[in-house]
Amino acid sequence: MSTPEASIPEVARVAQDLIRFDTSNFGGGNAKGEREAAEYVGAYLEGLGLETEYFEPIARRTNVHARIPGRDRSKPALVVHGHLDVVPAMADDWSVDPFAGEIRDGVLWGRGAVDMKNMDAIILTAVGDILRAGRQPERDLIVTFFADEENGGIEGSQLVVRDRPGWFAGATEAISEVGGYSIDVAGKRAYLLQVGEKGLIWIRLTARGAAAHGSLVHHDNAVTKLARAVAAIGQTNWPIALTPATRRMVDDLAALAEIDASDADAVAALTGPATGFVQSTLRTTTNPTGLTAGYKHNVIPDRAEALIDVRVLPGTEDAVLAEIQSIVGDDVTIDTVHRDIGLEVPFGGSLVEAMVASLERHDPGVPVVPYLMGGGTDNKALATLDIAGYGFAPLQLPVGFDFTGMFHGVDERVPVASLEFGRRVLADLLGSY
Repeated sequence: MSTPEASIPEVARVAQDLIRFDTSNFGGGNAKGEREAAEYVGAYLEGLGLETEYFEPIARRTNVHARIPGRDRSKPALVVHGHLDVVPAMADDWSVDPFAGEIRDGVLWGRGAVDMKNMDAIILTAVGDILRAGRQPERDLIVTFFADEENGGIEGSQLVVRDRPGWFAGATEAISEVGGYSIDVAGKRAYLLQVGEKGLIWIRLTARGAAAHGSLVHHDNAVTKLARAVAAIGQTNWPIALTPATRRMVDDLAALAEIDASDADAVAALTGPATGFVQSTLRTTTNPTGLTAGYKHNVIPDRAEALIDVRVLPGTEDAVLAEIQSIVGDDVTIDTVHRDIGLEVPFGGSLVEAMVASLERHDPGVPVVPYLMGGGTDNKALATLDIAGYGFAPLQLPVGFDFTGMFHGVDERVPVASLEFGRRVLADLLGSY
C-alpha cells in the first residue's frame, strides 16, 4: 500500500526527491550527470541560510559544498559527505519504477535508496534539524556532495580534492556511507562502524591469438586463452588475511554469539544477510565483470578481453597483481584501468567515541563493531588530504532485511523508520561532536 504524501517524514521526502533525479553513472565518463540533483541539494542548504559553492569541472558532473561555522573554530573541522550518482537500473528487472521514489508499506523503493541517496537525505535533514533549532555545531561542519563516486570518483572527488582543496581547510576527519547500520548476530543486534576500505584495482585481461575461419582446427584461439584465465581468476579462493580492524570484528562478533573466533568465515556466517558483505572484508576478491571478443559467428578473433574487479587488503596491491599474473599465465596481459588506495583508520579516538555514544543514546546496550568495507567511497580521495574517513550512515534495520544485498541490486529499498532513526542519530552526533 502506498503511503499518503502528507504522512511522509521529511527525510523520506528528500530521499524520494533525490531518487527521482536519474543520475545513472555507466562508468568511463558515460553518465547522465548530477547537476539537477546538486542544484536541489544546494537549494536545500541555501534554504537553511548557508552559502553554497558549486564545482563542475566536466559538464554536468556537479559537486556542491557548504561550510557551517562551529562554536569552537579552533577544533578541527569535520567533513560530512555523500555522492549524488547511482549505478544504472534496468527497469524491466524491477518490480517498481526505479526512479519513482515509491513508498510502499513503510519502505522507500528506488535506485539510490541504499546507495546512497538515503544517506544524502539523512545528512541534509540532520543539518536542517540543528540549524532550524537555532543551534550551532561544536566544530565547523563541511558538507559536500560529490559526483562520479560510482566510477571511482575520477570525474568527482578526485578532481575536487585536486582543484578545490580549500573546501576542506582545517578538516582532519570525515564521515560518509556504508557504516553504522545494524546486523543480527545469533539473535542479537549489533552495529557495524566502517573504519577502512579495501584497495580497488580494475584490470583488463587481454589474450591474443591468430584470426581464422571458424570451421578450422585452430589451437591459437584468443577466446579459449581468455576463457581459461577468467575461469581461473573467478575460481581462485583467496586466503583469509586479517587486518587490525577485521581481527577486532571477528573477535567481537564471536563474543556476541558466544562461539570460538578461530574460524573467521564461520563467524561471518552468523551475520545472516550481511554474510557475503562481511566475508568479503576478510580476503582479496577477484570477480570477472565483463567479456569482449569477436564480431561474427564464423570468424575466430585475434583478440579477447575481460574486465576483473579486484579488491585487496590495504598494502597488498602489488603482491596481488603479481599473483594474478601467475594465475592467468604469460599468454594473457594485464592492464590496470583504475587503481585506488586501500585505507584503515583506528577504531578509537574522540570521533569514534562520539559515534558510538550517539548510537548508544538511541539504541542503548547494543554493541558497535568495527569493519573494513569490501567496496570503496570518496573517503579515498579525502585521504590524500590527510583526512581520516569513517563510514557512519546509522540505520536500525529489521531482522532479516538484506540491506547489504541491495547495494547495486534490483528492487533497492530501505524502511522509512530506518531513515528517521538515521536522521536522529546523525543530528545528535553533528550537534554534539
